[in-house]
Amino acid sequence: MFDTMTLTKVTGAFCGALLVYLLGAWAAEEIYHTGPKGHGDGDGHAQQAYVIEVEGGDDHGGAEEDGPSLEELLASADAAKGERVFNKCKACHKLEDGANGTGPHLYDVVDRAVGSVAGFGYSGSLVAVADTWSPENLDGFLANPKSYAPGTKMAFSGLKKDTDRANLIAYLETIGQ
Repeated sequence: MFDTMTLTKVTGAFCGALLVYLLGAWAAEEIYHTGPKGHGDGDGHAQQAYVIEVEGGDDHGGAEEDGPSLEELLASADAAKGERVFNKCKACHKLEDGANGTGPHLYDVVDRAVGSVAGFGYSGSLVAVADTWSPENLDGFLANPKSYAPGTKMAFSGLKKDTDRANLIAYLETIGQ
């Protein structure tokens, strides 16, 4: 009943139907997709939502920044949400005093001197960026560590949401107090 030619025809029909289905799905995606392709502005380039000004910048003499300031974000920050954000940090950082992981411990890190954890080998560029881990310095570093402190050993790409950074800083302020 089933010879080689019949099995070949059935297999060919199945492969042809699958091909028609996949081409139809691709065509529908091309026709009906309304958002950008990938991330960013549609050209493959990511757009920066805002700029964090650092030392040496303008004293807000120009136009007002869009979005809330860091002080406003910290005032409304939720430490419980910051604890959930800290889950991204747990792979490398510990919260116990003196217990370093791949990165230094973060016990009492807010307003601590940069590079002050004994027994941890910091990269020179990180120590040169700031004197203390103020909320402003933490915010800048957490947004994009490689950009804030070029040459840092921290491989994390950063927290893009300003509310996530504010919540994390609020959580870290509760550790060690």
